[in-house]
Amino acid sequence: MIHSLLAEFAGPNELLDAVRQARRHYEEVDAYSPYAVDGLAEALGMRRNRVPLITLLGGLIGGGGVYFLEWYSAVIDYPINSGGRPLNSWPVFIPPTFELTILGAALAAFIGMLVLNGLPKLHHPLFNVPQFDLASRNRFFLGIRATDRRFDPTLTRQYLLGLDPLRVVEVPE
Repeated sequence: MIHSLLAEFAGPNELLDAVRQARRHYEEVDAYSPYAVDGLAEALGMRRNRVPLITLLGGLIGGGGVYFLEWYSAVIDYPINSGGRPLNSWPVFIPPTFELTILGAALAAFIGMLVLNGLPKLHHPLFNVPQFDLASRNRFFLGIRATDRRFDPTLTRQYLLGLDPLRVVEVPE
């Protein structure tokens, strides 16, 4: 069973041109490069992600939670009149609230990024392609997944060869 077809390119401009052309014919197109390529995300049709919203919610939950915990313990659960100060002395609650807001936001951003990216991915069919390790050094790859509705192994291989890659490799499932 085939997972995808993978075309290898020597440079970022060739990859970007190939992605733009492939997206006109195929929907499930992936690109792999050793560094960020300007315009590649837009060419792949990626949309904005939800990590900023998850980060905001994590910060609000962390800060609100610790503020409520401090308020509840000082006003409701165990009120202590210390020096005639009010029980709800909010300036005292600010430093821990700030710290847990930052901690909650950071943890939510980290966990949200992992979950939205489907990580950790301990096994992927691309790991079995011998040349794919070059994607972290100096090569650029374009993949068309077999789950695409227009995918046909022979026609897709011919299409990828028409994009003038260095080579086209079949990725087994």
